[in-house]
Amino acid sequence: MADHVGDIIEALVKDLAYDGKAVGEVDGKIVFLNAGLPGETVRARISRCKARYNIGRVLEIVEKSPERTDAPCPHFGVCGGCTWQDLDYERQLYYKRKQVVDCLEHIGRLKDLDIAPALGSPDIFHYRNKMEFSFNTSGDGFVLGLHRRGQFDKIFDLTTCLLQTDVSDRIVAAFRNFVAEKKIPVYDVTEHTGFVRFLMLRRGVNTGQIMVNIVTIDGDIPYADEMIARFTSDIPEITTIVQNTNNQRSNIAKGENEYILHGPGYIEEEILGRTYRIYANSFFQTNSRQTEQLYRTALDLLDPDPADRLLDLYCGAGTIGIAAADRVAEVVGIELEPSAVKAARANAERNKIDNARFHIGSVQDTMRERPELFDGLNCAVVDPPRAGLHNKALKGLIALDFPKVIYISCNPATFARDAALMVEAGYKIGQVIPVDMFPHTMHIELAADFKK
Repeated sequence: MADHVGDIIEALVKDLAYDGKAVGEVDGKIVFLNAGLPGETVRARISRCKARYNIGRVLEIVEKSPERTDAPCPHFGVCGGCTWQDLDYERQLYYKRKQVVDCLEHIGRLKDLDIAPALGSPDIFHYRNKMEFSFNTSGDGFVLGLHRRGQFDKIFDLTTCLLQTDVSDRIVAAFRNFVAEKKIPVYDVTEHTGFVRFLMLRRGVNTGQIMVNIVTIDGDIPYADEMIARFTSDIPEITTIVQNTNNQRSNIAKGENEYILHGPGYIEEEILGRTYRIYANSFFQTNSRQTEQLYRTALDLLDPDPADRLLDLYCGAGTIGIAAADRVAEVVGIELEPSAVKAARANAERNKIDNARFHIGSVQDTMRERPELFDGLNCAVVDPPRAGLHNKALKGLIALDFPKVIYISCNPATFARDAALMVEAGYKIGQVIPVDMFPHTMHIELAADFKK
């Protein structure tokens, strides 16, 4: 029995796990693999041994699965992004739905639910409206691109990304050449020296507007006027350019201060007939066309009465509440991030919505400190971060005793945990609808309705 680090094994892949790893079995013991599709026989080297399972890295695919397809991206296998690009898209949807089923059954102990087939994205390439590209030093030069698979401190030089458009590819190439030409110091993520850190691009899929956001440490961008003139002349699709500065060592593409270098400092996107302003650091769903399907699905599940008064928890920039505003009497949104609430209020005004109010504060604190905000409300839409509902927020939501709650989740595991507690409190799950926002990745979102 091969059960030591370094042993070479041959395994039949039987399944894909929740985190996207391939699941094989050798001599009755599970082995989690970094590659491989169900039905394939692979040779792998064991890298870690546990009492109940092993972990291995695939060396060779001995027999391919009929579900395997050729990945068109030239960076596939190196890039940490589209790990399922070699899996037929219909089968991706199958395994994503299975993730939801498995989490509800194993984490939530909830079975025999109405879980719909996953709703596929209308675009499986060129669908992202936001991309972040990282700089790092490399030898005597630098690289600008994405993280290598499984190496979060390693960046490879990107030539093209099939999740964005060719315009974005041109912007990446132009900025790489500008930094090299002007010898602008690139930030070293290990030594924490240098100047330019990230290049973030945002695109209004339905408006065509493009934002370039350059994230640096404090200071002016060298030759900024020349850069702006060159970019806007060579790539006229660019509508605004901003600079965000961040001196923190944490490697995140978010600024502490923001400066508008060209244009209005924001782009706009249209979702379900509404127009939303998006700033460099705004949260906005990254698949615009599929966002319309997600929100339409959530509102159909809610099936509101015109007299309903809707609570929008974790409302962000108000996109869901504003989409629902003409179907209910009132919307009350709660969101911790002040800039998001500012954007929500501006978006309501921009769309001539006069029955929506948005408030700053954590959900759990607002429920405790401002109970008057919830008077008269009778239904809710919640769209929490990946960690799910804060325990106190969940208890507060249950205490409101709404007859209808719609839960939108980007994490089936934390959704299953929260769903179990809501069922225990007397709610019944009507339908769970997986929605694929991120083709070629293991991630899946969902919308579910709870009724008393």
